[in-house]
Amino acid sequence: MTEAYDWQGRTLKDRNGNKIGKIDSLYFDRESDRPEWALVHTGLFGTKSSFVPISGASPQGEDVVVQVDAQQVKDAPKMDPDQELSEQEEAELFRHYGVEYTTEGSVTATGNGETASAGAGRGPVGEDVSGPTTDEAMTRSEEELRVGTAQRERGRARLRKYVVTEQVQQTVPVQREEVRVEREPITDANVDRALDGPEISEEEHEVVLHAEEPVVEKRAVPRERVRMDKETHTDEAEISEEVRKEQIEAEGDTGPAR
Repeated sequence: MTEAYDWQGRTLKDRNGNKIGKIDSLYFDRESDRPEWALVHTGLFGTKSSFVPISGASPQGEDVVVQVDAQQVKDAPKMDPDQELSEQEEAELFRHYGVEYTTEGSVTATGNGETASAGAGRGPVGEDVSGPTTDEAMTRSEEELRVGTAQRERGRARLRKYVVTEQVQQTVPVQREEVRVEREPITDANVDRALDGPEISEEEHEVVLHAEEPVVEKRAVPRERVRMDKETHTDEAEISEEVRKEQIEAEGDTGPAR
């Protein structure tokens, strides 16, 4: 079960190889500090959360296979994933998955008719150890704070391309032809052409005039390539939690401490 610490984020499959969902986080037994439940995001868009027992689970490549059916997970009773599982909630989950709460099928079962569940609300644990079979020493224990990180989806970003229309103005020079009347006197150089033809007559002379006009042509031109990339920033998160520790003191007629 020590491999379970690395299962977060992997795909969870049932015993028949059917995909259940992504492992969001792990829930640990308070007494044994062993992983007990996997919180899995299920549904079409991963919007549902279900608790799956990981007793007997094993890695298979990059996936994790558990000994339950995907349909059982789908029909499992819904619990608040942001709260610690109570003893009653945990027992309800075990009943749903067909696991005896007081047998070795449960990671938390002690095997003697009592449970050491992950929830709160239990009575004091322990018994009088002052009998003749105990040694002369007393063990002092304290809780250690174990802090890790859990990767959760914080949002999504996407690229979207759409078309806008803008007005573009450009100045284009255009040319046009106009008629200019030129007069020249009769000289020795042009007198022969001037006297060619009848002396008195009517005559027309036609000139074709041309003018330029703007012509617009549009074509699509690639300008740049745009893609999305991710970068990781590291921040400092301050964690504050209470931990308990035992203190031992001597009472009665005692000598100086050594």
